[in-house]
Amino acid sequence: MFKSDNPLANAMMREIRARHPGLRHALVADAYVALLHRGEHRELKSSFDAAMQILRLCWASDAFLAQSLYRVKAALQRRGVPVLPRICHRLAIMIAGVTIGDPVVMHPGVHLLHGQVVIDGVTEIYPGVVIGPFVSIGLVSGNIGGPTIEKDVMVGASASVLGKLTVGEGATIGANAAVFSDVPAGATVVGVPGRPRTQSNG
Repeated sequence: MFKSDNPLANAMMREIRARHPGLRHALVADAYVALLHRGEHRELKSSFDAAMQILRLCWASDAFLAQSLYRVKAALQRRGVPVLPRICHRLAIMIAGVTIGDPVVMHPGVHLLHGQVVIDGVTEIYPGVVIGPFVSIGLVSGNIGGPTIEKDVMVGASASVLGKLTVGEGATIGANAAVFSDVPAGATVVGVPGRPRTQSNG
């Protein structure tokens, strides 16, 4: 668990932890989005049904299991439980190479397509975001501020989204793109450094 001699840093982390969503709500929303992306368009009809689908997804997908461990870690940190959050964090890394830092706020309904994902810094990820494998989202050296990824953004495989920036709702970050500045809503960004792709009229 994050500890610092700096009172401002400690206050910031308390505020971040207070914003973590409830564990049950987050897991159910994550499961619903995961089922949609797996082509299993279905409602979760009861608490029992939701629990069974969450367990099935954890068994079927290392990435979903690692994301669920992050959710448990965040819930434990919110309650001030020691040691166990670190164990959950390490397990997520070992199982699927998923590293989601303590300052990250990930809203319910985010989907990791596969493992090998690093998310860190003071970063916020909104519902409907889909993250490909080998993606890095977070800070740049010397600044703890990370990106804000708004709703329904797609982050392609091996992309990097780094620094204090905003990726607008419905944007697409292309595979292998490196993004260091704001992305307009609905834009498709490609290249290094990432720039919005212009549509040709021809």
